[in-house]
Amino acid sequence: MRKSLLFLSCLLFCLVNYSLSAQNGLTVNAGARGLAMGNAATAFQDINSIFSNQAGLVHLENPSAVLFTEQRFALAEIRSVAAGFAYPTKSGTFGLNINYFGFEDYNEQKIGMAYARKLFSKLSLGAQINYINFRIPEYGNKGFVSFDIGLQSQILKDVTLAFHLSNPIAQQIVDDENLPTVLKIGGAYSPSKKVILLLEVEKDIDFDTRVKGGIEYKMIEAFALRVGFGSNPSSFSFGAGYVIKEKFKIDIGTSYHQILGFSPGLGIVYDL
Repeated sequence: MRKSLLFLSCLLFCLVNYSLSAQNGLTVNAGARGLAMGNAATAFQDINSIFSNQAGLVHLENPSAVLFTEQRFALAEIRSVAAGFAYPTKSGTFGLNINYFGFEDYNEQKIGMAYARKLFSKLSLGAQINYINFRIPEYGNKGFVSFDIGLQSQILKDVTLAFHLSNPIAQQIVDDENLPTVLKIGGAYSPSKKVILLLEVEKDIDFDTRVKGGIEYKMIEAFALRVGFGSNPSSFSFGAGYVIKEKFKIDIGTSYHQILGFSPGLGIVYDL
């Protein structure tokens, strides 16, 4: 009985989350930093870019790793865990990320291999090949291969524009349900070294357009406050980031859905 209830809860979550963010567990938030800023993360230029737009990885100066976990709607049975690693070289930046979403009786796993490089001094390109697997123990597994592609352009000293496309080729999961094809166009504006403003438009081919935004304010060099929002349906988020040591950072964040409640997350970043 308990397993049946968990399975029904997961199905309900997936249906709600499709309307909430044009995807289920396949694409995680861009770390706890992205979670706190409405996941308007297409213009990120740190290790969290490995989850949101691989083109941003070209700005890494050192190998970096991130670990992120999120408890969807504060339900112990529905969790998302993701890890990413990126290694910059003279030939471009190489990356790897993995993601697990779900629980024992229904889960999704995703592994992606990313590559990013500068095409010109102010234009970067990123791409990722993914293997996605759906698993229901009583029904078996079903796997897919897909890819992502992204661009970032620094059009002004303090303005960055970004583009990202996920799963451009339609692939059917079950009848009348495909892997989500999601297009995102976003930007970042930094009026000062302490403030970053983010805005993003997201379109899943099967759902209404979403508008997302976020603000990050560095109170001091080691501590930042973050807030974010989303539309269709309305949601908001908030969080903070703290640099414990020069290369060790911790981020916390949560989003709030007006019906289902809070989804807290924790991220740890380490620059090697």
